[in-house]
Amino acid sequence: MIKHYGETKALDGVDLEVAEGTVMGVLGPNGAGKTTLVRILSTLLAPDAGHAVVAGYDVVRQPRQLRRVIGLTGQYASVDEKLSGWENLYLIGRLLDLPRKEARTRADELLERFSLTEAAKRPAATYSGGMRRRLDLAASMIGRPSVLFLDEPTTGLDPRTRNEVWDEVKAMVGEGVTVLLTTQYMEEAEQLASELTVVDRGKVVAGGRIEALKAKVGGRTLRVRPADALQLRPLAGHLDGLGITGLATTTVDSATGTLLVPILSDEQLTAVVGALTTRGITLASVTTELPSLDEVFLSLTGHRASAPQDTVPADDREEAAA
Repeated sequence: MIKHYGETKALDGVDLEVAEGTVMGVLGPNGAGKTTLVRILSTLLAPDAGHAVVAGYDVVRQPRQLRRVIGLTGQYASVDEKLSGWENLYLIGRLLDLPRKEARTRADELLERFSLTEAAKRPAATYSGGMRRRLDLAASMIGRPSVLFLDEPTTGLDPRTRNEVWDEVKAMVGEGVTVLLTTQYMEEAEQLASELTVVDRGKVVAGGRIEALKAKVGGRTLRVRPADALQLRPLAGHLDGLGITGLATTTVDSATGTLLVPILSDEQLTAVVGALTTRGITLASVTTELPSLDEVFLSLTGHRASAPQDTVPADDREEAAA
């Protein structure tokens, strides 16, 4: 898909496919085009070129049919603050043509599910930020959507509320819901997504399963813990002196009593373990670690996911985030 804002391409040929009943994470910095992508797929914005099919419906030719089977939680809670939590959910249920009885039942179910029953009759204006976010997520589920769009759903939330939102997303996926999640949080992507699409400056720069992306970047860390912590620094000097890892140096992690040895190949791993064995060192543990997701993003794009990028003019960015 392609979307222009003036002379700037907010989306420059983005192409992705999401398997049913899974979570696709779309990772990228501010201005990368994530919100524009969500707005197009949820029928709120028309693409300038290309086409998209969601749940079997064309987003341009069949918007009414599509809106009945999708849910959307944007970056900011969009509840009516003058209405109570229950009234917000009931209203949306009726707008989705649910019968009165079913809309009432569904509102009660979701308030209980999101731990909002005690606040059900209070105006949403009195809710905390976390409560509004949970109400907003509940509202996106009122019609039992088969596809759910979550545009940075936990931005600004405290860790406890963020974990609650993650639990609910996992529960929805367990019920067969397909989720497209945009996020800047590496931990969130690893917690929820089965696959990842990395977007930068309106283009897809990488995609696939998270572990495969980590492996694609290359490089692992061998974490070695000798039985005798006094051996840490002598071992580090010994390994560096052998030159097994090239110019990379061994790091001593005194807090955990381990050595962190950068390795680029299985041959280097074997050589390091062999050097330690030859020296007669008793090892308590040896593990290998792939790069973090943040390191993957940095390697792919040259900057971290939280780094702001001016892909879309300011006025259009503000509109897209609304």
